[in-house]
Amino acid sequence: MTRYFQEVVDEALRVRNVAATEAASSYLVGLLCAFAHPDEHAESAFNQPLTFLLRDALEASGAERFQRLRNLGDSVLYVVGFFGGHIELKGVDRGYVVGVGSTAYHHAAAMLRLNARVGQGPDVLSEMAEKFERFVSVLNDVADGTLASGARDERSVLRLYERWVRTGSSRLADELGARGLVPSRGTGGLN
Repeated sequence: MTRYFQEVVDEALRVRNVAATEAASSYLVGLLCAFAHPDEHAESAFNQPLTFLLRDALEASGAERFQRLRNLGDSVLYVVGFFGGHIELKGVDRGYVVGVGSTAYHHAAAMLRLNARVGQGPDVLSEMAEKFERFVSVLNDVADGTLASGARDERSVLRLYERWVRTGSSRLADELGARGLVPSRGTGGLN
């Protein structure tokens, strides 16, 4: 599974023209592997409003604070990357959600910098915070590719089309075109 995710992440980084360190690329691969088999932390990421989750993480101390912040950043990145359209359909401001994820990573990175020796290794969490929106686009591309590769019957092709309607993804448009469907947006809506 790691090899598959490494290939799709590398391709998405290339297609989206996102410069990422090897450490950040590996972090994204690890994130995807973790969410392929989520634990209770990942599953409970959105049990409360994001504001409360961020507040609780910032009010915690020590290792618990770091873990909560990193888990929140990871969860937000994954959810917005794979299910961003659903967030917007529920009336949640995407920019706010992205801001919470970036902030969580920023604070987790600051904790590591305080506790680390100079030059101890790459500052992956700072990179995740600084390039959060770009990494969301990488995960969007991974999600589109995953959905497209699994579209083998009429129902799954319809899901592909429905995602294209929500996202306008050029990758999904290409995938639909390869299946003989040419999605287009006319002046009066969808055609």
